[in-house]
Amino acid sequence: MTHNEHFAKEILRFANVLRYDVVKMIHQCGDGHPGPCMSIAEIMAYLFFYELRLDPQNPQWQGRDRFILSKGHACPIFYACLARKGFFPAEELPKLRTLEGMLQGHPDMNKTPGVDTVSGSLGNGVAIGLGMALGCRMQGLDSNVFVIIGDGEQQEGVIWEGAMSAAQYKAGNLIVFADCNNHQSGGKVTDLSSLYPVAEKWRSFHWHVQTIEGHDPDAIRQAVQNAKAERDVPSFIECRTVKGKNIPYMENNNIWHKRTPTAEEVVVAGKVLGIEI
Repeated sequence: MTHNEHFAKEILRFANVLRYDVVKMIHQCGDGHPGPCMSIAEIMAYLFFYELRLDPQNPQWQGRDRFILSKGHACPIFYACLARKGFFPAEELPKLRTLEGMLQGHPDMNKTPGVDTVSGSLGNGVAIGLGMALGCRMQGLDSNVFVIIGDGEQQEGVIWEGAMSAAQYKAGNLIVFADCNNHQSGGKVTDLSSLYPVAEKWRSFHWHVQTIEGHDPDAIRQAVQNAKAERDVPSFIECRTVKGKNIPYMENNNIWHKRTPTAEEVVVAGKVLGIEI
């Protein structure tokens, strides 16, 4: 097996482990958004286990890379990453959305180690990320800021205010992934208020733009490397993804935007994901 083949295999394995963490978490707490987590699993696995400079023992380390999950309702997979990186014990995961736990229904920087900003009010992540990117630059830090936005989230006007400003300020250390699975809570993006073609819109705002298959580890890695090489313009990566990816009863089934898996569905997920239960 070549180095690249090993890398891709590991990312795909990590992604499925995270998917199973999400299914278990949401089943145990009885609430959450599983579908939006599954479509970003490979992106999250790559960022947290290969790319981001982080220190779980010092979450506020000044030299860290910053990460913003602007589509904050997908936070269960974010929490799974943080737990597996050692920011807090895995025993916290079943306490998702409970009064006894630190894991809120949307990310909260005041309650959960490793969370850089509150998110979930859709549209804010790009502008907040821009502020972080400029702050790092002003302090002479070489940190990058990574943001994941949703598909329908791009219907929010503040996204485009942030995009315009980021280009104006030449925020080359700002990298935005768009989870383009063509679904939002109310149905298909193309049926409700289509923003496609997406890439052309971001390009017209003077961003460096790439379009990739969002479940391909090699494509994700190459896109990030290309983005990091562009130091005078912010980068946008359109990720073509599948909502509910790798769990047959969830794939492209928008009922799983927000739904709780049954005990039987947890078992099925574990089997198809190749997780030993």
